[in-house]
Amino acid sequence: MPKFLLSLILICTTSLLWSQESQQEKLEERKAQIQKEIRENERLLQNVKKKEKSALNVVIIQSTKIRLKEKLINTTEKQTKLLNNDMYINQVQINKLKKELGELKEDYAEMILKSYKSRSSESRAMFLLSSENFLQAYKRAQYMKQYTSYRKAQGEEIKSKSTKLLDYNDKLNIQKKEKQKLIAENEKERLALEKEKKEQQKVVNFIKKDKNMIAKELKKRQQEYKSIDRQINKLIREAIAAANRKAALEKAKANPSAPVSRGAVSSSKIELTPEAKIVADNFRANRGRLPYPVEKGYISLGYGNQTHPLFNTITVHNSGVEITTDNGASARAVFGGEVTSVIVLSPVNKAVMIQHGDFFTVYQNLSSVSVNKGDKVSIKQSLGKVRTNGETGKTIIKFLILQNTTYNNPSSWLSPR
Repeated sequence: MPKFLLSLILICTTSLLWSQESQQEKLEERKAQIQKEIRENERLLQNVKKKEKSALNVVIIQSTKIRLKEKLINTTEKQTKLLNNDMYINQVQINKLKKELGELKEDYAEMILKSYKSRSSESRAMFLLSSENFLQAYKRAQYMKQYTSYRKAQGEEIKSKSTKLLDYNDKLNIQKKEKQKLIAENEKERLALEKEKKEQQKVVNFIKKDKNMIAKELKKRQQEYKSIDRQINKLIREAIAAANRKAALEKAKANPSAPVSRGAVSSSKIELTPEAKIVADNFRANRGRLPYPVEKGYISLGYGNQTHPLFNTITVHNSGVEITTDNGASARAVFGGEVTSVIVLSPVNKAVMIQHGDFFTVYQNLSSVSVNKGDKVSIKQSLGKVRTNGETGKTIIKFLILQNTTYNNPSSWLSPR
């Protein structure tokens, strides 16, 4: 029973260590991704500082960078916590091995002493010859043989446990160094974060007096957003009506004897054909796993009502998400589907709308488009180039997901980065 419990404890401890090692690897990958985003954000911030006359965009980008640094610090703290757990488990193993090794050495020393006292060949011979009968002599011979084997096994076990103890000590020393490294990294990031916040506060204090002007600019921008959303809504309704008319015609061809409905077709909900339903179901099944509409980038403005970074009383509504990416980046389809519209929103702003059953994805703020209406596109296929703002130096794609005419939060559909 004790052996069984010991084996069970060993299995549980090993499983826990494997689990924590896996978590450490994931946290290290996440940390590397955050550090990459911070570097991209820093490069973008420098470009904006050179080109942007208004300090507002500087503050917005700095806010993103501050959030990323806070995430990095939090991730490093999680790594340190996991490392502490590993170190505790290893220390428990060291204490256990030390105790077992002490007992083994004590037992072995006593065994050697007894062997020394009875080391002469005469005493061993007398031990055998003093047997009362042959069976007893045989048993004594076997005992002596087993005793010798046991002594050898004890020596091997002491050697094995000593090696394990050295390994655990080495591992613990490495972990202590790693912990010190993580603590130093975190302290460095905390100091950088404080510096970033102070720099941002200087800019904030400088532009707070321009609140009315900022509010006016935001109101104008919000009106532009609403105008674009109305255009997209109109095109989606037209696409829904066209899909329903096409489905009705196919149904009539397949069943000529059935009565033909002469009422107006719905422009708010697609009546899915069996083929379209498969596409819609596949799209839905990939919720949380869709690739980003650009190869590199991060969400710089979320979905829904977003509070202004400087003024809590000012909010802007976003019908999708804005993703900041690299200059010259290509937009790409997040899922296979059919291009239903190529929209010219302004001379420098184009959009592509793709249908996936009763779902639609929209890719805004493109400088050029490489697909046409009616094209069948595959996942990650290039749709065109994302526009870089000449004044701010920022390259941002606005991405929308709708089911029929209902807007969805794209963040919940995209694969986490």
